[in-house]
Amino acid sequence: MKTDAVEDETPGQTATRGDPMSGSGVLEDAQSLWHELRGLTHDRFRLAALETQRAGKSLVAMIVAGVMVAGLLSSAWLGLMAAAVLELVKNGIVTSSAILFAVAFNLLFAMILFGIIRRKSRYLRFPATLRSLQPMPPEHRNAEKS
Repeated sequence: MKTDAVEDETPGQTATRGDPMSGSGVLEDAQSLWHELRGLTHDRFRLAALETQRAGKSLVAMIVAGVMVAGLLSSAWLGLMAAAVLELVKNGIVTSSAILFAVAFNLLFAMILFGIIRRKSRYLRFPATLRSLQPMPPEHRNAEKS
């Protein structure tokens, strides 16, 4: 029996001893996989950046449109109030009283809207989520165990 044959069968040696190129093939595959992963990651970040840019432009357009709508609605509201004041003056009410009536109506309407905003602002604090994240008091834990 040849001594080379015994060396080839010793445990712990790799089967690629006779083929030096298969080790570099695994290394090349790993490098290729790493480059693909970097490319995919770069593509995902680029897509996210482009979508963020488009979302930012859309947000700016929405804000500008919202400001324009607010201006148009304000002028329409002022026109409506002016028409109401002119109608009151036409029906015999003094001009200064009619204007004060319109101002009082606007202030009352603003107070009602402020109350609605204040009530709805409670939900901006995520009360149910905060309650669910708080640790359970000891008496509730004992009641659940029994």
